Amino acid sequence: MKNKLFVMSAASGAGKTTLKDKVIGEFPDIVYSISATTRQPRAGEVDGVHYFFKTKEEFEKLIKEDGLIEWNEVHGNYYGTPKFFVEDMLRQGKRVLFDLDVFGKVNFDKVYPDATGILILPPSEEELERRLRGRGTDSEEVIQTRLHNAKKEMEFAKTKGKYEYTIVNDDLERAADELRAILRQK
Repeated sequence: MKNKLFVMSAASGAGKTTLKDKVIGEFPDIVYSISATTRQPRAGEVDGVHYFFKTKEEFEKLIKEDGLIEWNEVHGNYYGTPKFFVEDMLRQGKRVLFDLDVFGKVNFDKVYPDATGILILPPSEEELERRLRGRGTDSEEVIQTRLHNAKKEMEFAKTKGKYEYTIVNDDLERAADELRAILRQK
């Protein structure tokens, strides 16, 4: 699976989605993994495109039937990587880019230990908070939860994670160039 599976991890607001959106279209052989979640869709999100939106019961059935490579509860919602999607993409000869939190990456590595890990860091905690507030999508309580979780996640990633690459997203163009260089590996 070396150079077939790429896992990006970052705290919410570090910019991994922006980076992914900026470069993935340049790589026709790479597909972005679609995760399953129990969280409610945000404005403009489409089932089967952005996420596979599931009820709690549907998600728990996937867990019970071993239908997920990894899963976790984050911010009060389930998130996971459906096996069927990844296996189908690999059969088609595609490479797959994943967006997993640092805890999901550890579980993912148990199934795919050769996956390439890419840790995306914000330039500072202050910038992370500014980005989260700038979204205008979350309540103060959610922002505080995300900031608290971000500190725990980044400490975990640095001490227990398996990341071959770290990108500090302080300049979008430079960070995008770094991501492109990683994805160009065959």
